[in-house]
Amino acid sequence: MPKMKTHSSAKKRFKLTGSGKVKRFQAYTSHMMRNKTKKQKNNLQGSTVASVADTPRLKRLLCK
Repeated sequence: MPKMKTHSSAKKRFKLTGSGKVKRFQAYTSHMMRNKTKKQKNNLQGSTVASVADTPRLKRLLCK
C-alpha cells in the first residue's frame, strides 16, 4: 500500500490546532476592499475555525 499524499492546496490553506480542529483564513479579503467598511475589514482579519461538518473532509485532505 503506497503512502497517502497530502493535498497540496489544502496544506497551504489549512492548519490543525492542538485540539484537532481545523484552522482557516477568512474569505472575501482578496479584492474590492475599498467597497468594504473598516469594520468589515477588521472583522475579516486573522483566522477562524472551519465548520464541524467540513472537518472530517479537511482532515482527510491533510492526511491526519
